Amino acid sequence: MNIVLILCVFAVSASFASGQTCTLPNNDKGTCKILGECEAVKKIFDKKIKTIQDENFLRDTNCGYEGKTPKVCCPESEKFSCLTPNSKPGECVNIQKCTHLAEIQDDPLNEEEKVFLKNSVCAGPEENSVCCGPEVSSAVPAKNVPVTCEQSAFPPDPDSDCCGLDSSVSDRIIGGTATGINQYPWLVIIEYAKLETSRLLCGGFLISNKYVLTAGHCVKGPILEAGTPKFVRLGEYNTTNEGPDCVSKSGGQPDCNQGILRAPIDEIIPHPDYLKPNNIYGQHDIALIRLRVWAPRTEFIRPICLPKMDYTLSLPANFKFLVAGWGVHYQDFEYRIFETSEVKLHVDVPYITREDCQEKLRNLTDLYILSNGRKVPVNVTVWNGQLCAGGVEGKDSCKGDSGGPLMYEKERKYTAVGMVSYGSSKCGRQDIPAIYTNIYAYLPWIKATLKE
Repeated sequence: MNIVLILCVFAVSASFASGQTCTLPNNDKGTCKILGECEAVKKIFDKKIKTIQDENFLRDTNCGYEGKTPKVCCPESEKFSCLTPNSKPGECVNIQKCTHLAEIQDDPLNEEEKVFLKNSVCAGPEENSVCCGPEVSSAVPAKNVPVTCEQSAFPPDPDSDCCGLDSSVSDRIIGGTATGINQYPWLVIIEYAKLETSRLLCGGFLISNKYVLTAGHCVKGPILEAGTPKFVRLGEYNTTNEGPDCVSKSGGQPDCNQGILRAPIDEIIPHPDYLKPNNIYGQHDIALIRLRVWAPRTEFIRPICLPKMDYTLSLPANFKFLVAGWGVHYQDFEYRIFETSEVKLHVDVPYITREDCQEKLRNLTDLYILSNGRKVPVNVTVWNGQLCAGGVEGKDSCKGDSGGPLMYEKERKYTAVGMVSYGSSKCGRQDIPAIYTNIYAYLPWIKATLKE
């Protein structure tokens, strides 16, 4: 086996002991073994033509070295589980074994089916592997299916009108400007308590009537020295006022919300691999918060949609995401504020590919993450559980919140594709993007963790 090639393919590694339990990129459990002892991963390595999904899988499954021989996280099952573009469980197989996707390949009905097929490509031991899920009448989900928005702990169907919609008519001029009072109704602020004081240290976003998504660093690690997460503020606009907030509409008439709902936290669930000793690249920076009360559906409190596919695979050139929040941040082992605003702000940030992002951040000296409970400088390795955006002077995720959403917007419907994770200690610098947790990569963990 070509050692130089192996070291190149497995260039980034997190060190596990042989036989130690590990987690594969698709969130399946596995055991750390020498590559030659893992037939399933070796088949991917030996493929004559590797897709970018194969290469990313090989890189992210690396769990260390034994001398110069790479070790990989070897799946417990011979089957490779995956998630289809419409968020259904599937198996990664050769496309000819998946009748409905093979039919699309032979005769796609429209552009949406072509995109669906492209997003179905997965890392698997067979050539031309796709994520084959349950057959449906049409592989491409119907758009905007009218449904009744029932109260549930589980996220709404992203193709329904029960998520990702706000009733704002505010202008779309974005650059760190104030939002409409009813814009982004899924944004929340987490309230922390210590002794007799409370502080607003992180953000998050509502994904159902019971659950909020936020960053792992917002609920675990050194931030707990500043306070314990106790409440989630829903329906917030102006943080200095707990009563109804009002802004002036054209003509001078007031436009008011209903005041905040301080929902007590029932349970905090960080990703099980966040802050593990081998986590040296800021990985798994994601957590769920379960609310003790049901979040109502109002004009000012609504969930955002979770992604049904990896939108980064088919973005047009110069595509811009949206970030919104109050600018509350926790970074560099101490609580820091970057231009904190009393009212909700929003900003657009350009998407940066992982390759370009890593190149831009390669020589940065003021990037830090938490590893094994300590602040350590990081030579950036952006893995498939992360994505990048930003790098425009004065426009950055510091206009949003730690744990807040990176949003994809199409036809006034919003999807949370990322979550504010970490970046440079100097916010809003030219050509220095921020790093976000890739929500799509964590859908299996999210769905497996939720309970009614």
